[in-house]
Amino acid sequence: MDRANSCCFTGHRESKLPWGKNEEDINCLSLKESIYDAVEAVYRSGRRHFICGMATGCDFYFCEAVMKLRDEHPDVTVEAAIPFEGQYKGWSEEQQRRYLRLISECDYQTVIQKDYSPSCYMNRNRYMVDSSSVLIAAYNGRRGGTMNTLLYAIRNGLELIQLPIND
Repeated sequence: MDRANSCCFTGHRESKLPWGKNEEDINCLSLKESIYDAVEAVYRSGRRHFICGMATGCDFYFCEAVMKLRDEHPDVTVEAAIPFEGQYKGWSEEQQRRYLRLISECDYQTVIQKDYSPSCYMNRNRYMVDSSSVLIAAYNGRRGGTMNTLLYAIRNGLELIQLPIND
């Protein structure tokens, strides 16, 4: 894919979100709306390819927002950037079903490495940033993978769209 035509996403897993798994929480619904608005703005700016890291929480929200956009604009493509084979193993049955449904609806799947390693998520995040010109970040200011991806994107000159997470 063409980097100039691509957008990736970073955000927190549900365990780091103030509402946890409660996606009916007003703050979660507000974030999902903000993610969709950001995806739509990126589309209006000319990007058509969206890359998602497929973790629980914000990644799922992003993937679903892009798929909703794709329903309206068939020229949109969605790529699942999978850090390692079997990423979803060990998740709840509900999370696994959602993941497998989303993966099956993606236009492309890129498995970064076959087996888990301590660096596989960082490798996945770098792949997404290296393949994109825009990063949408749902970020609460705390240290971790989301912050590291955001900093890597800044160092690599990506356009940033930051979405705050309300507690």
